[in-house]
Amino acid sequence: MPVRYRVEQFLRALIARHAIPERRIKQLAEFLSPEARALFIGQAPQDQRHALAVYETLCQQGHTHPDLLTAALLHDVGKAAAQLPPWQRGLFVLAERFVPRTLDDVTQGPARGWRRSLAHYARHAEIGARWAEEAGCSLLAVKLIRRHEEQVRTCHTEEDRLLAALQAADGAN
Repeated sequence: MPVRYRVEQFLRALIARHAIPERRIKQLAEFLSPEARALFIGQAPQDQRHALAVYETLCQQGHTHPDLLTAALLHDVGKAAAQLPPWQRGLFVLAERFVPRTLDDVTQGPARGWRRSLAHYARHAEIGARWAEEAGCSLLAVKLIRRHEEQVRTCHTEEDRLLAALQAADGAN
């Protein structure tokens, strides 16, 4: 991803102080159970806005699969486990882009002290999938959340096609 995009993303995250209005969250009840809505609400405001943008992009493209739309709203929910402020998240994203091996070394070690937050952030897809499963999301939605950072090599299955759509919408937002 271009550096300019990441800088703009970082700046948007810094100003995303307000959560999504409650009336908008209630509109999501069609796809999210009360437990899943609680996960959505538990995200940082910038993650709520990003998830909603991914969801809306998929809807605008004509996607209606409820598991895909659920995954769109919850794909980054595991980032809440990291409890990183926006400026630290920005540093993490830049490190992912410019020094991925160093970051891998840091996040693979014991998850104690300052490494704990980075390890949680790096493993947000797995953490979010576990939380979504505990919240009663479907197996397919959980799989899409778990795999949303994974590179799709083929699109032979419905799951792979939905994952490719999720990743495209995620990348566009």
